[in-house]
Amino acid sequence: MRRCPYCNVGIEGDLVKCPLCQSKLPGTGEESCYPKFEAQKKQSLYYKMQLAIVWGLLIVGAGLDFLVRLRIPGFPDLHWSLLSAMWLIGFEFGIMRQFKPGTGSAGKVTMMVLITIVMWCVTAYFFGLMKITLGLVVPVVLAATITANFVLALIDKNGNTMVYLITCLFMGIIPSIICYFVSDKMPLAWAICLMVSVILFAGAVIFKGRAVADEFQRRFHL
Repeated sequence: MRRCPYCNVGIEGDLVKCPLCQSKLPGTGEESCYPKFEAQKKQSLYYKMQLAIVWGLLIVGAGLDFLVRLRIPGFPDLHWSLLSAMWLIGFEFGIMRQFKPGTGSAGKVTMMVLITIVMWCVTAYFFGLMKITLGLVVPVVLAATITANFVLALIDKNGNTMVYLITCLFMGIIPSIICYFVSDKMPLAWAICLMVSVILFAGAVIFKGRAVADEFQRRFHL
C-alpha cells in the first residue's frame, strides 16, 4: 500500500494521484481495487466516434451550401444545410436519450417520434409537402407509436403504465379531435388514428387497470 506524503493516508490500488489532494503518489502501484467497466468505455468510444462524424457532416454541409453554393435542383433559394443540420442534431439528441439512465422505452420512443414529426413538418414546409404530411404521414406515425406503446404497456414489468396511457390520450385522441374541429371534417387517416387510440386506450385500462390505479397512488400520493 502506498501512502500520500501530504495527506498521510494509505492508498490502495493502481491510482497515480491521491484522491484527496491530487498529489502524485510515490512508489509502484498495486492491482486495481475497483472493477473496470469495459462495456461503458466501448459505449463512450462509439458515442465520440459518431459525434465526430455528425460534426464533420455539419461542417461539410455548411461549406457546400454557403461557400460553394451547391443547391438542390428546383430549389435554388433553399439552404438545405440548415435542414440537414436540424436532422443531424435531432439524431444526436436521440443518441443521447439512449444513454440517459432512468428513461423507459416508451419515453424514448415517444420523444423521438414527436421530435421526428416536428422536423419532418419543417422539412415538408420548405418542399411543399405539408398537405400530405399533415393529412397522411403524421396520423399514420402517431397510430404506429400508440400501438407500440400499447405493446410496451402489456409487457412492462416496472409499473410505469400511466405514461403509455397518457401518450395514447395526447398523441391520438386530442390531435384527431382538433383536426376535426379545425377542418369541419376528419380525413380517413386521422379517423383511423382516433379509432386506434380509443381502442388501445380502453384495452390498456382493461388489461392494466389495477397497475394504473396503483401508479396513480404511488406518483400522486393518493
